[in-house]
Amino acid sequence: MTWRLFIHVDRNSGAPLTAQIHDAIQREITAGSLRPATRLPSSRQLAADLEVSRSVVVEAYDRLIAEGYLEAVRGSGTRVARHITPVPARPEPAEHAAAQSVRFDLRPDAGNGVHFPHSDWLAAYERAVRSVRLPDLHRPPPFGVEALRTELAGYLGRVVGVRAGPGQTLVTAGFSAALRLLSISLRRIGIDHLGVEDPGHPRHRGIAARFGQRLHPVPVDASGINVRALARSGVRAVLTTPAHQFPTGVTMSRDRREQLLRWAHDTGAWIIEVDHDGDLWMEARPRPLALQREAPDRVVYAGTASTILGPGLRVGWLCVPPTLSPVLDRVGAEREFAGDSLTQLAFAEFIRSGLLDRHARRMRARCRVRREALTQAVGRHLPEACMSGSAAGLYAYLRLPAHVDEAALVDGAAGRSVLIAGGRSCSVSGPPTAALVVGYAGLPRSGLFEAIRAIGETVAEVPGRPCLRHTA
Repeated sequence: MTWRLFIHVDRNSGAPLTAQIHDAIQREITAGSLRPATRLPSSRQLAADLEVSRSVVVEAYDRLIAEGYLEAVRGSGTRVARHITPVPARPEPAEHAAAQSVRFDLRPDAGNGVHFPHSDWLAAYERAVRSVRLPDLHRPPPFGVEALRTELAGYLGRVVGVRAGPGQTLVTAGFSAALRLLSISLRRIGIDHLGVEDPGHPRHRGIAARFGQRLHPVPVDASGINVRALARSGVRAVLTTPAHQFPTGVTMSRDRREQLLRWAHDTGAWIIEVDHDGDLWMEARPRPLALQREAPDRVVYAGTASTILGPGLRVGWLCVPPTLSPVLDRVGAEREFAGDSLTQLAFAEFIRSGLLDRHARRMRARCRVRREALTQAVGRHLPEACMSGSAAGLYAYLRLPAHVDEAALVDGAAGRSVLIAGGRSCSVSGPPTAALVVGYAGLPRSGLFEAIRAIGETVAEVPGRPCLRHTA
């Protein structure tokens, strides 16, 4: 049976509606009110019940799926995950509750938006509003206003080498909307099996599964996704992050890129190239150009403004091969995937006036300082952890010695007011190596040192685990 959800949303609280719905359902699950395998209302029904946009409910469901609380069952809707065990409520001493307050948030997305360029964005927005025309205030085009599609095509070609004109550059309301569009469109052309990197981004897996894709985990090694394993899976589409793999930070090797492109051409398969942080490359060596540049007929390039500006902007994009345009157009005509026109016009002005380039330069400079601080802090307080993955973006990957209990470390760090993300949530199959995915952009140097010191102290105090020591 479908459980009727009695959720109250407070539009005056200042908390995002998506977060309110997410938190309310999570509480019902952990308290045991929503039992494992309980079917939830459809996103359309719950949106109608709460009088909110359906996209708000879809995003809340997607987050809960990615976090393991819900599962999307094909043909049966969305259900509470079968493996969930309710946590009995118990009163906590006041001093313990105080210890749970957060001082340092090192989760990988925590720094997104911290350095938002308020004055520059306001200037771009004001210029866009002053020049707005009446048609701009009508229903937005299915895949974004022409001004932004034109500016994005030029910017992506200049920064990461994408080969796509405005007609092949589609604007969506964030990357989640872009992945929903692709998942639905691929099903329309008979593709409902999708290769995904393992480890990879849990949120991406959740969205693709929710919208009808059967996922096939493909291992990632030091050279990138394993193309031989991909070929054995028999899939006709794959989601991959060649420039800066999440969470390991691996950059796909030249040989592996050639193997992947050869696989796509030989089998007629599609490559979905996800690039969240192409404009935040911080290494001295040149950033690899987009894979799409080498095979614009087989590669869909997907990106977002969430990393460079913040997830609240809700702007994502796809650069698509012309042969996929007809099905994307049909799906886009049936559902809304683009955001509001004024934000898009402001972002177009932000790019056109050079403000995005200036902001990216500032972000790279700030992140280099923080990356160096993180490297020093890890060397001092977690000397046996292996740090990688910080060539671009706002996070680093810390591999831990085998004897470290990752779950106990994450819980213990929370008790010291430090939020961190364990690497196991990114893996689908098999017992992965214990690791942490550390977002470092949101803290100053002093905060990074203090947070990493707290993690190092936690490692030494995890019950039944020895302190970090040298292992051969």
